[in-house]
Amino acid sequence: MDPEDNKPQNINIPEDKRDLSEPQVTDAGQQNPESADAQSAIPAQEEAGQQNKTEDSTPVVDDGTSRIIQVPESLIDQVIGQDHAVEVIRKAAIQRRHVMMIGTPGTGKSMLAKAMAELLPKEEMQDILVYPNSEDSNEPIIRTVKSGRGKEIVTAHKTEARKKAQLRNTLIMILMLGIIGYSFITYQWLMGIIAAAFVFMALRYATPREEQMVPKLLVSHDKTTTAPFVDATGSHAGALLGDVRHDPFQSGGLETPAHDRVEAGAIHRAHKGVLFIDEINTLGLAAQQSLLTAMQEGEFSITGQSERSSGAMVRTEPVPCDFVMVAAGNLDAIEGMHPALRSRIRGNGYEVYMEDTMPDNPENQEKFIRFIAQEIKNDGMIPHFDRSAIEEVLHEARRRSNRKGHLTLRLRDMGGLIRVAGDLARQESSELTTRVHVIEAKKTARSIEDQISAQVIKRTREYDLAVVEGTQIGRVNGLAVMGSDAGSVLPIMAAITPAQGDGGEIIATGLLKEIAQESIKNVGAILKRFTGKDIRNIDIHIQFIGTYQGVEGDSASVTVATAAISALEQIPVRQDIAMTGSLSVRGDVLPIGGVTYKIEAAAKAGIKKIIIPKANLEDVLIEEEYKSMVEIIPVTSIEEVLDIALVPEDRDTFLHRIKSITHATTKSILGSEIPVPRTVI
Repeated sequence: MDPEDNKPQNINIPEDKRDLSEPQVTDAGQQNPESADAQSAIPAQEEAGQQNKTEDSTPVVDDGTSRIIQVPESLIDQVIGQDHAVEVIRKAAIQRRHVMMIGTPGTGKSMLAKAMAELLPKEEMQDILVYPNSEDSNEPIIRTVKSGRGKEIVTAHKTEARKKAQLRNTLIMILMLGIIGYSFITYQWLMGIIAAAFVFMALRYATPREEQMVPKLLVSHDKTTTAPFVDATGSHAGALLGDVRHDPFQSGGLETPAHDRVEAGAIHRAHKGVLFIDEINTLGLAAQQSLLTAMQEGEFSITGQSERSSGAMVRTEPVPCDFVMVAAGNLDAIEGMHPALRSRIRGNGYEVYMEDTMPDNPENQEKFIRFIAQEIKNDGMIPHFDRSAIEEVLHEARRRSNRKGHLTLRLRDMGGLIRVAGDLARQESSELTTRVHVIEAKKTARSIEDQISAQVIKRTREYDLAVVEGTQIGRVNGLAVMGSDAGSVLPIMAAITPAQGDGGEIIATGLLKEIAQESIKNVGAILKRFTGKDIRNIDIHIQFIGTYQGVEGDSASVTVATAAISALEQIPVRQDIAMTGSLSVRGDVLPIGGVTYKIEAAAKAGIKKIIIPKANLEDVLIEEEYKSMVEIIPVTSIEEVLDIALVPEDRDTFLHRIKSITHATTKSILGSEIPVPRTVI
């Protein structure tokens, strides 16, 4: 393949100033044919070597590094790969609609929420003041004024209160001096001092304190402030809905006035703006119900959230909270949401499912390179990336997508990799971040699951628990994924015993979860058709070795079937082979996820050959260091797996018997002569 086929283009540079005289970024892993075809249609740009001006008007030569990339000022234009979500956010901002975004963490939900605050129609912001209520101190009065006026009003009240307090103190001081002076004239100075002290205390506590009448600025905005963005993720009820502070001094003239103890909640600070709540299902149902009320009414009174607090007696007049809510979460967030709250969002807004990958084409490569420039600019401390570093980041984006011809959109994780690589470059005082720094960053910034997987593989080899050579009956090296970016070797063993009950059954152990248990049932159906034996009088025991955290998914179906057939037929299995794949009841080997990480884990364990579904072949983007260590064998049916993994004494006879038994079983069930399907065992 031509190395020029998959190169990303210069971004945000005028056509007459793009530099294509030097080779651009190329794919370090497998190429995407569609991307190559798309790129071949891009017309050649004009001669290179011209200069492009950056934001500070400093001429920068187009050298292919990230320093030439112009980062958009608007947040909404910085979002990549979420075209549908961006369109929804634009519409919702214009119409002031609520939005719920569901998807994988790190795909840009919070960034879209912040962008929505920038896009909201310009409205006159309001300051919210809370005044004491002379008629009922437990029901403070709420007033709204233009933004910026709140501080002026409070300052004016404080100035007036200070003047009154100074006048009062001056009069008290004059009165005290008069009493003491009179006592000295009459030679009764001791009684005069006592009288002065008594008068001072009486006037001090009998006269109302002027500062108690000063209003409190509950929510403040500057005159130039745009729509506020308030992140209320993880807020407790008081922080979300507002609260009234507890007052330890509730009598004796030392108590704090009720209005001064009122605290605004996130819903009030988001007035005329955006309220963002991630992991919306973590809010209690009572808090969600109150949130729904605030959304419906556009105002919500503040009261004490604790029944044991003195603030529970205080309840303000309704406080304005006309906000646009952006709720977010993973797919399970829908289950934990209050039905009425979700109905409110759907009835007056949009629901969006976030993409976690985007097609690997020239346009999206440009966007991803711009994302690299954005992360460098936002960090402000790491050097720019050169061509080789950009190339390696794109390669890693392909690997992490776990999908052929796609780039990952888990940009928070990719941003972490970019920053670690930049830190390594800065530590070496390098002017630019290079491919070497990115590769080293991938080793340094490994996930916890990847580190655990490496330790497990190391320990199993130390104690000879990992078998990677020879043959064994009923033992197969399976492969699994830990977390989202770490593979592990998963040995599976099978044994046959006489049935203990009325009929035989398949007994699987290893903390199997729902989907894994269902896959075992599918394997049972295949065994019944495959062996041609009456398995009603035997139990088939399947053991997943070392699965302390449990097993989920059906990617071990091929491994379980191979181990069970080996145990039933007493045919050894090659231990230098590992396998992964889902299995249909017809014997088709179906695609699975995380194939790249599984292959790398097998290579680390010393396994030489890996069997994978043929449909996953283009998903494989293993690191260079592992390519020479393993042989990847794609398959489409269980017959191919058995042919490769099992070591029968007479291979031809064994494979012929498989087809004959399957054909005979199918014929006896359907009652007619039919051809043997290619993928049915």
